Amino acid sequence: MAKVKKSKNEVKEQPIEQVLWAAADKLRKNMDAAEYKHVVLGLIFLKYISDSFYDLYYKLKEGKGEYEGADPDDPYEYRAENVFYVPPQARWDYLQSRAKLPTIGKDIDEAMEAVEKDNPSLKGVLPKEYAKEKLDKQSLGGLIDLIGTIALGDSVSKSSDILGQVYEYFLGQFALAEGKKGGQFYTPRSVVQLLVEMLEPYEGRVFDPCCGSGGMFVQSEKFVEAHRDHYNGKSREIDKLFERVVSIYGQESNQTTWRLCKMNLAIRGIDSSNVLWNNEGSFLNDAHPDLKADFVIANPPFNDSDWSGELLRNDGRWKYGVPPVSNANYAWIQHFLYHLSPKGTAGFVMAKGSLSSKTNGEGEIRKNIIEAGLVDCIVNLPAKLFLNTQIPACLWFLSREKETNPNHPRRNTILFIDARNMGTLINRRTRELTNEDIRKIADTYHNWKKNDGSYEDIPGFCKSATLDDVRELDYVLTPGRYVGLPEEEDDFDFEERVKKLTAELKAQMEESAKLDERIKENLAKVGIEL
Repeated sequence: MAKVKKSKNEVKEQPIEQVLWAAADKLRKNMDAAEYKHVVLGLIFLKYISDSFYDLYYKLKEGKGEYEGADPDDPYEYRAENVFYVPPQARWDYLQSRAKLPTIGKDIDEAMEAVEKDNPSLKGVLPKEYAKEKLDKQSLGGLIDLIGTIALGDSVSKSSDILGQVYEYFLGQFALAEGKKGGQFYTPRSVVQLLVEMLEPYEGRVFDPCCGSGGMFVQSEKFVEAHRDHYNGKSREIDKLFERVVSIYGQESNQTTWRLCKMNLAIRGIDSSNVLWNNEGSFLNDAHPDLKADFVIANPPFNDSDWSGELLRNDGRWKYGVPPVSNANYAWIQHFLYHLSPKGTAGFVMAKGSLSSKTNGEGEIRKNIIEAGLVDCIVNLPAKLFLNTQIPACLWFLSREKETNPNHPRRNTILFIDARNMGTLINRRTRELTNEDIRKIADTYHNWKKNDGSYEDIPGFCKSATLDDVRELDYVLTPGRYVGLPEEEDDFDFEERVKKLTAELKAQMEESAKLDERIKENLAKVGIEL
């Protein structure tokens, strides 16, 4: 935590990632957030691998115990310990000593190239845009000094995941700054957390065919680490438990986003060798054509009309019906199903229109998927969760086991959850699900799956519907059609409700005032005074 002085007598503790972001954002000046994120995240990554390198370097140099006779300048010593070897010209202390020189941009580009040369797994991943004219070298030097103030890759920092917190926070802040474009590489943390908590990827193959910056994989690792007690009694002693129990597979069509993903996974020590890039994308060039995953977890583009559907009319993936050329929603759904193992489960975000659309054969495809017994659960999400769209969204959960096992206890039922009224506004544009919201939704799903009597319908929130119920509604899967209205509460606290609404209004007004000030400042820069 860092101390931030608010007034003469008041000091407020702030997380280091927030302090670092505020300082780094000041150095951005007029640079577009979409470009600046690669500058900042690349430097954070370089600082991390340099810290991590030195942590091992001094142990090798000391040469005690298992390191007796080791050569601290041998790159293979570092590979053996799963640590990136950092050549002298790329080490942080060397770069920081040159931070005030006009050649610092060129120095960093050369450092990135040298790191890639000595670490084949990073080939083509690191940004090399620091020598560009539009990047102010004085600000770049300031950014290097700023990042140099925090330890990221030493043993202590690794154990407390300081880097993970900083990197994830920065990804989210850049996504907010970019708005609509930010949603292309970042799925809000609370949505990813909900997907993973519901899927419970304890072990097996996890696949995301539109993986963005890798948030689904990172959250899966967090899930495994948080549930070590699920494994045998020795799990507390197992280093890198996630890699022992889970294999990740991914694909991304945007190369710059893929680079962010590879760095995001590398800083957490997650093997990303099966996270692949090609510019054709998952439909035209499936990078994992033979993969049958235990878990598919994804947030594909909503209602994508530019998916080359006209070239794929006879594709073998369309088992339940040929998806329309004008909309990729049901192409994605069937792509996920194609990659599921016989006992696999898929959880993914989808535009809410996918639950009821009947145009261009989508209704028939949905009917076939439902009748096959594949649909496990549908969750209606609140508005304003996503940065890149105002399109209402939902979560689908599909189960191959329900299709392949005619005796599955939930084969002829579907769980509907309506979470539209959940979540908390963090600003005027954005809402997030709280940990309590996530726990309530996930527990409801898990209790329903157990089928041991611990689940019960809650009017207005959840309903276990039969296939006959769904047939009666002509295969529409909108949760609101099934869960009904909530029972009126006799203990409704009017005063408490007014307090909550007043607090929300106050927060929105404060946010509005900040935006007004920012607009005035920007106008003043171009000579317009209000």
